[in-house]
Amino acid sequence: MIVNCSEPNNGLDSSSRSVNETVNGSHHFTIRGYSLAKGMGPGKYIASDTFSIGGYEWAIYFYPDGKNPEDSSMYVSVFIALASEGTDVRALFELTLSHQSGKGKHPLHSHFDRALESGPYTLKYRGSMWGYKRFFRRTSLETSDFLKDDCLSMHCTVGVVRTRVEGPKSYSVIVPPSDMGQSLKYLLDSETGCDITFQVGEESFRAHKLILAARSPVFRAQFFGLVGNPNSDKVEIEDVEPFIFKALLQFIYSDELPSFDEIMDSTTTPSAIMMQHLLAAADRFGLDRLKQLCEVKLCEEVNAETVATTLSLAEQHRCPQLKAICLKFAATNLGVVMQSEGFRHLEESCPSLLSELLETVASVDEKPNSVSGNNKKRSGSSIFGLDLAADGVAESVNPNGRRLRRRA
Repeated sequence: MIVNCSEPNNGLDSSSRSVNETVNGSHHFTIRGYSLAKGMGPGKYIASDTFSIGGYEWAIYFYPDGKNPEDSSMYVSVFIALASEGTDVRALFELTLSHQSGKGKHPLHSHFDRALESGPYTLKYRGSMWGYKRFFRRTSLETSDFLKDDCLSMHCTVGVVRTRVEGPKSYSVIVPPSDMGQSLKYLLDSETGCDITFQVGEESFRAHKLILAARSPVFRAQFFGLVGNPNSDKVEIEDVEPFIFKALLQFIYSDELPSFDEIMDSTTTPSAIMMQHLLAAADRFGLDRLKQLCEVKLCEEVNAETVATTLSLAEQHRCPQLKAICLKFAATNLGVVMQSEGFRHLEESCPSLLSELLETVASVDEKPNSVSGNNKKRSGSSIFGLDLAADGVAESVNPNGRRLRRRA
């Protein structure tokens, strides 16, 4: 890129720049019956169909007996020709023969690689050509993988050089940001044109079937699928809290993560708990973007009180990154986490996760920077919490392999 800066004029600075770039395109040319083309004589060629790149027409010329008589048909020649009217057309070229053995393309000659050395090639007029008189020795070509079943295939790339000058803009049109989300949200809030009512617990919400169907594959199947009912005007939603469903609708219309402070007048429920419920609802209704937004928030807000329930949620709804964050946090804060209500729920609902937690604890303990005091603290608790003896003594194995005993 070449930048030309003009001199200051009347005390006012101005600038412009010249932008040089290529418009690239490719053409694939196959010759079937190669052996029948031999013997045409030097200077005789087979032409491809014309193809358009950068506003000009081009063609590939293949000379099976070479372009020059003095080569005595020892080489095949290949050229790319300007096939339309044009003067001083500057371009870069690449010629590639294709392996017939499935090994891919083998670039033989590329002008793109030498652009800094010699610059683009200039074609003066229609019929001007770029290429190679001695493109490939014919005996080598006919015994190579490039020729198979009497078929030869080549690939041509042309990059036409274009130059434009950019000066200061003579206009200043201010384009406002998109307000589509706000406009759709207005339809939801004002209930303009609503044609479906959702009964969620003791609350009802009105919405638009088409908008819901456009955003959620679950709603699309429910209203317009093979077994859907487009005439239904009321749907009962179970196992979802009203404020969670309201947040779900807010996202569907605005495509933004809703604020629970706006949805609920007052709440003492931790935001992590509400985000857990919203993630589950997003997964239920096929809202992948909302699900991932919730996953990000939960990764940021992981704590000892909610990590166990969040871990169970991540496993149930296939959130691998959230699961990994929770396992690492729980492993490094195991003593506190095991005292939470969520951990008891985790033991009952997802016992398989306990073995993964144990593996994570072991991997943390194996790190050279792990603190021995923390390991000792972890060793004093049973990860599995199972009574292994009838006399009221529980026994477990800590990550270091030592058996521990504690009173139940």
